[in-house]
Amino acid sequence: MDAIHQPVLLDEVIASLAPADGGIYVDGNLGLGGHAERILEQSAPGGRLIGFDWDAEAMARARQRLARFGDRIRYIHRNFTALEETLMEQGVRHIDGLLLDLGLSSLQLDRSGRGFSFRGEEPLDMRMDKRQGLTAAGLLNTKNQQELADIFYYYGEERQARPIAEAVVEARRRQPLCTTAQLVEVVERAVPRRFHPRKIHVATKVFQALRIAVNQELENLQTVLAAGPRWLAVGGRFCVISFHSLEDRLVKRAFQENPLLRVVTSKPIVPGEAECSRNPRARSAKLRVAVRVESQA
Repeated sequence: MDAIHQPVLLDEVIASLAPADGGIYVDGNLGLGGHAERILEQSAPGGRLIGFDWDAEAMARARQRLARFGDRIRYIHRNFTALEETLMEQGVRHIDGLLLDLGLSSLQLDRSGRGFSFRGEEPLDMRMDKRQGLTAAGLLNTKNQQELADIFYYYGEERQARPIAEAVVEARRRQPLCTTAQLVEVVERAVPRRFHPRKIHVATKVFQALRIAVNQELENLQTVLAAGPRWLAVGGRFCVISFHSLEDRLVKRAFQENPLLRVVTSKPIVPGEAECSRNPRARSAKLRVAVRVESQA
């Protein structure tokens, strides 16, 4: 399991979350269970964890990894936007910590077969939850040129959004775009070589934008950022790991503007050189932390 899953900023998350015996914690993105495993270890023997994930394959693997913790963990096959509904169903009145790790796992990027990565050739699916209807291919082949340009620009911060959108519309007139390789070819042809970024693949931001749009990631994040603080006990910690500026700005603003929270991290915590060397996908991670305070109402 560890060979394909390296939880990002693990020590920093545990230090910030401060799991303790008897506490109740929520992992909003259970993934393959790396953070959850350490939270349960640190909160032994009586700490409990509620783990959300809408990716059925990831949850199945997490169940295997965390089986030794028995009924100390509850598995919730839902998006974390169902936080309030789920806590009420579970009879939980407050929690002592909430963690969101907004990144994709290596399983999803490399082994899911759902087109999250621009490497190789896979179906343009990109659904985190296969129960959803809209796929990336569906979006690419039905949105008009302006809508596509907006998606690439606002969700991917792609400066070449307009020519890429134009190229997508032109390409799909010949045949529907159904695979990652097709989309990569379209993007590479649409962006002049002089505008290809040096440090990332030219299609990186387009793939990010499509994934965010298909899964409504920013809207979902805003929902849980608003709801989460209300469920924290006084002194409870809210930790969020983001991987791009769109997410980080939402987290920073939500933490600063919520009167129930006091910001702990004036600047985000980032991985050190050793972690980035060991796990290059950690290099863009940013951890922000806030603590629940007494209501100012």
